[in-house]
Amino acid sequence: MPIFSLDHRPVFPPPDLAEPEGLLAMGGDLSEERLLEAYRRGIFPWYSAGEPILWWSPPARAVFLPRDEHISSRLKRKLRGSTFELRVDTAFPQVVKGCASTRRSGEPGTWITGEMFQAYVALHESGYAHSFETWQNGELVGGLYGLSLGAAFFGESMFSNVSDASKAAFVQLCEWCWRQDFHFIDGQVPNENLEKLGARVMTREDYLNRLIQALNQPTKKGPWLG
Repeated sequence: MPIFSLDHRPVFPPPDLAEPEGLLAMGGDLSEERLLEAYRRGIFPWYSAGEPILWWSPPARAVFLPRDEHISSRLKRKLRGSTFELRVDTAFPQVVKGCASTRRSGEPGTWITGEMFQAYVALHESGYAHSFETWQNGELVGGLYGLSLGAAFFGESMFSNVSDASKAAFVQLCEWCWRQDFHFIDGQVPNENLEKLGARVMTREDYLNRLIQALNQPTKKGPWLG
């Protein structure tokens, strides 16, 4: 099946036309209008520097449902007694930079290009993208970021400079989303770490059906205050 080539219009082919591994289209841009349309359709960008923009709708999706997350007793004890300070939306660009600088096993570099950085900072400034941050002794030591539409949060990436800092931000994200009656947190592509945290692996069809319901709710535009 050919990969769809996008033009200047912020439109996408149906997600079920993606390649078996989830690649749906290439090209286009990272304008706010196109990015928001992509997420509304269960599509996200993922590519490396020097490549055209690649758009994905994977056949299997990692999704956290309300209060389904797995937080170990050890982590709960550590967070209760830790010196972590948790914040929301106070250092969005720094969180994205932290994620971009984190080296991950099996990846030669970061997929958070300069173009991606600018696009998501713009989404944050528009109130759609948010950061959950872990601070210690006045220093940002971990966090995660993503964007929100309707009653859905779409997680993008996380980083940790000290043990469990990113998990602390994840716990904060879950607590905030469930208090706000969000339908789910999207973890995108399933992996072992997400499943250990309690993510369910569901089909594209199931995910898109849940997404339609979540988008019927109003979007809580930022800044969020925790």
